[in-house]
Amino acid sequence: MHLGNEGAKHMVTRAERTTFGEWWWTIDRWLMFSFVALMVSGFLFGLAAYPPVANKLGLPTFHFVNRQAVFLLLFGALMVGASFLNPRQVRRAAIVLFIVGLGLVVATLFVGAEVKGARRWINLPGFSLQPSEILKPAFVIMAAWAFSERQSRRDMPSLMIALLLLPMVVVPLIRQPDLGQTILVTTVWCGLFFLAGLHIMWVIGLAGGGIVGLFAAYRFLPHVTDRIDRFLNKGNGDTFQTDMALESFLSGGWFGRGPGEGIIKRSLPDSHTDFMFAVIGEEFGAITCLLVVALFGFIVVRGMISARQNADPFCRMAGAGLVMLFGLQAFINMAVNLNLIPPKGMTLPFLSYGGSSLLSVAITTGLLLAVTRKRPKAALMDRMAQPHGANAPAGMTLMPGTAYRQGSPTHA
Repeated sequence: MHLGNEGAKHMVTRAERTTFGEWWWTIDRWLMFSFVALMVSGFLFGLAAYPPVANKLGLPTFHFVNRQAVFLLLFGALMVGASFLNPRQVRRAAIVLFIVGLGLVVATLFVGAEVKGARRWINLPGFSLQPSEILKPAFVIMAAWAFSERQSRRDMPSLMIALLLLPMVVVPLIRQPDLGQTILVTTVWCGLFFLAGLHIMWVIGLAGGGIVGLFAAYRFLPHVTDRIDRFLNKGNGDTFQTDMALESFLSGGWFGRGPGEGIIKRSLPDSHTDFMFAVIGEEFGAITCLLVVALFGFIVVRGMISARQNADPFCRMAGAGLVMLFGLQAFINMAVNLNLIPPKGMTLPFLSYGGSSLLSVAITTGLLLAVTRKRPKAALMDRMAQPHGANAPAGMTLMPGTAYRQGSPTHA
């Protein structure tokens, strides 16, 4: 029988069972292509945003452009590489990243470079690392693991482990201090706790604890007090950056001033990092900003659907947590640019400049792609049937040669 070239390639790829072939047919390609679209868009936006910043600092015009290109290539490869991991490898990688990240975060309190009154960075040869960036995705995986084990291993103190993980991360972050990252990881942890089926009293307790924590931060952390006061009372202190960000959106209008034609970005100190969204608004317009928001929204919705339909409890929790981490960071950055919340010093995933930021997002998205891949049903049943596991989820029937990600069989 004669087959067309495309059909032959399709048959060969499926039949050979190569590592790449298996990866290609099990990966969520919509998520992967969306991440690639953000990476490409970020580089194109950077061509307009980075040169003025470099010139202002006395650096070569394309200094940040060249560095960002290298970061994108390296961390894009890291994202793809991480997506090949199976759930067990994801957990092992998370343990290593958690230990290293937490150790480096604690180290910043003693040897970190002080910037604007905070110690969040460790200077390495040719590179400054913000350790909290690599700690975030590892923390989410560890918390998801603990919460998911609560459903299958009743003999394991998984809830206690999940409860202890939060202060282990939050305390050194507050000591830096880094309120933005603290709020981010705490919110994601609470989201996972909710998905794990917490009692209504826990909801009330966590909400009350969050209010008390914010009040304490406002009362005892001067830089938090200053930022909140400036946000609530525009005439109280310096609001230059947020004012310029809003002016950028007004200047750009619906269609923007054109690539490289922005003026306000030359006066905005963090235009290439925290306020990249404002630069996009000025040069490419509100319509482009809405498309960026829509792309982030699509990723969050797609990721949540994949996580909800995943048959593996760990992959379900980890996928939801990583999507929340990615989406909340994007929301916080864009809300700050629009002056809807006080400044947090948080980057826009894949669009803002920065090696630490791209490293964190590459790890997050790579692990997200890994845990949302279609998995053979037999592998899941074997794991669920281990002595420490519970019975397989109800309504699931073992079928030879099938793969499950979304609760229904897909012949592999």
